[in-house]
Amino acid sequence: MPEQSTRTGTAKLSSLQRVKNAAAELALEIEIKTMEQSTRTAQEAADACGCDVAQIVKSLIFENSNDGALTLVLVAGNNVLDTAYISMVYGLKLKRCDTRRVRAETGFAIGGVAPIGHLKPITTYMDQSLLTHDLVWAAAGRPDSVFSVDPKALCDAIDGQVIDVGAPD
Repeated sequence: MPEQSTRTGTAKLSSLQRVKNAAAELALEIEIKTMEQSTRTAQEAADACGCDVAQIVKSLIFENSNDGALTLVLVAGNNVLDTAYISMVYGLKLKRCDTRRVRAETGFAIGGVAPIGHLKPITTYMDQSLLTHDLVWAAAGRPDSVFSVDPKALCDAIDGQVIDVGAPD
C-alpha cells in the first residue's frame, strides 16, 4: 500500500508552513488561501472557494483495523465514504479514529487535515471522482485555509491509490 512521506516537518512548524513545505518538496503547485469564513465543512469550503462541492477534497482519517495504522481517504465533497463497501471491495476495514491520535500523528486538527504535510507517513487513498476535475480544493492545515491543486498531480505526488468510495451523497 502506498505511503505518503512527510519529508518535512516537525511539530514546531505551523500547519500552514508544513503544507507549504510539503508542496514544495513534492513539486506540487498550490495556492493557499486563508478565508474569512470557515471552510470546515465541504459546503462551507465550496462556498468560500466559489466552486462546486464535488471539487472539495475531504481528508478523512481512519484507523485501519487490519494493522492499526492511520489511513487517509481523500473523498470528493459530494460523496460519502461507504466503509462497508470499502471493506467488501478493497478489504480495508476502516473505523473511526480518536481525534487526539489524528492530531498527534498528522499534526492537524479535524476540519483542517491536509492531504500533505503530515507528521508521520500515512497510507492514502483517493476518490476516483476527484480526478474528473482540473482543479480541486483541499484543507491547508487549518479550518479557515484551503489550497487549490491539480488532483492528478496531487495523487501522483502522494502515491495515492485511486478507489471508488461508494455512492454520491
